Amino acid sequence: MASDHQQPVLSSLGKVGHSSGEIDDVEEPLVSVEFKNSENFSARAAILPFLFPALGGLLYGYDIGATSCATISLQSASSSGISWYNLSSVEVGLVTSSSLYGALIGSVLAFNVADFLGRRRELILSALMYLVGATVTGLAPNFAILIIGRFMSGTGIGLAMHAAPMYIAETSPSKIRGQLISLKEFFIVLGMVVGYSIGSLLVEVVAGWRYIYAANTPIAFVMGVGMWWLPSSPRWLLLYAIQRKGNMAELKERAISCLYRLRGAVIGEKASEEVDEILDELSFLGESEEATIGEIFQGKCLKALIIGAGLVLFQQITGQPSVLYYAPSIFQSAGFSAASDATRVSILLGLLKLFMTGVAVLVVDRLGRRPLLLGGVSGIVVSLFLLGSYYLFLGHVPAVAVVALLLYVGSYQLSFGPIGWLMISEVFPLRLRGRGLSIAVLVNFGANALVTFAFSPLKELLGAGILFFIFGVIAVLSLVFIFFIVPETKGLTLEEIEAKCL
Repeated sequence: MASDHQQPVLSSLGKVGHSSGEIDDVEEPLVSVEFKNSENFSARAAILPFLFPALGGLLYGYDIGATSCATISLQSASSSGISWYNLSSVEVGLVTSSSLYGALIGSVLAFNVADFLGRRRELILSALMYLVGATVTGLAPNFAILIIGRFMSGTGIGLAMHAAPMYIAETSPSKIRGQLISLKEFFIVLGMVVGYSIGSLLVEVVAGWRYIYAANTPIAFVMGVGMWWLPSSPRWLLLYAIQRKGNMAELKERAISCLYRLRGAVIGEKASEEVDEILDELSFLGESEEATIGEIFQGKCLKALIIGAGLVLFQQITGQPSVLYYAPSIFQSAGFSAASDATRVSILLGLLKLFMTGVAVLVVDRLGRRPLLLGGVSGIVVSLFLLGSYYLFLGHVPAVAVVALLLYVGSYQLSFGPIGWLMISEVFPLRLRGRGLSIAVLVNFGANALVTFAFSPLKELLGAGILFFIFGVIAVLSLVFIFFIVPETKGLTLEEIEAKCL
């Protein structure tokens, strides 16, 4: 592997590729040997540029975990602390899903403002929206204000899940980029476990739902302050420079300063070299012209959109919310005493998710993205067919369902969980990355909403067994998609990915 870094890297087309997907007749090397060697960095300096954006994932996970307990507290006559606790099923559904609607709106907003604001300011805005939303929710005097607060929090989530992968991808050294972006998924799962845990402690406290929703405001505050302190993405500054939206010399100096802060003193004078290399590559890849909306559906970006949106679509429609819905009853049928408490089951599965995501983080930059996707999704296929068989034919063997459930959760966290977010942050060309990634995030949250709302009527119509078999067939299709469409990006810089994989 080490020898790969000693050779010049050429575009797989061997020619200059324009953003429209056309190919010219000029043959040029894409990246010089010096650029690969100049990616010096300090591991300590790389921690904070990852940590503060990743807190957005922690907030997202916390919201998922905390809401399951908060809705129980909210409907309790004895401990809700309110007079309007007698909520209808529709109103409970709104409490649960209003943050998802907000996330959808956040994704739409990101499409229009992401490239103007930049990754750093978008993350500051997301932290502010979440902080205000969680505060409004915790202090809500009535149901309408509660929903407004949940919607605001969701908007912050949508902005964070859009900007955080971009900021981490654009500021991380290519050698550890996969690990750092996959760690963001680890933070999502960690947030879920924290949310379940805090919720279980406060669910029987009077007005506990207020404390549950307000408990994460310090995290949002730390995230906002941290992003204010961090520098801008050097690649975003250089994109502005090359598109003549500011003074070239001034923006280049700012990019060098930002890169020095992001990589630590070890990069030394090579910060200037790396900035020059990135500028040369952006010129080479045709990034100097401002992107139009139509270009998102043409050439390289269309291929990136198919890869990214396809992955996050399959991530949701292979049944992840539905499988977890059945977790308590599966454990109960197997005779586990903790199964009577859905929160404990959720914490148990959360810890398994945390462990398997940690495994993915450790191996993603060694094994690569495709092996984890192909292996993990194969496990998902097997688990879904086992679950379908359990509900149709093997109801007398509950161990089958337990094994299938654990296999599904573990396989998902090795593949779709971390790798889906990793790939969408890597594949889009720089000048279309903000808009392209916002579409992918919109697809993710939209598909999540579709599966969540369609699950109950489909279960009544078809039965759980048939539904899991349908999810299994979709998972097989996702395997075909990954095998033929999804490229390997391990060890490549973002500019190399654009030239070689699109």
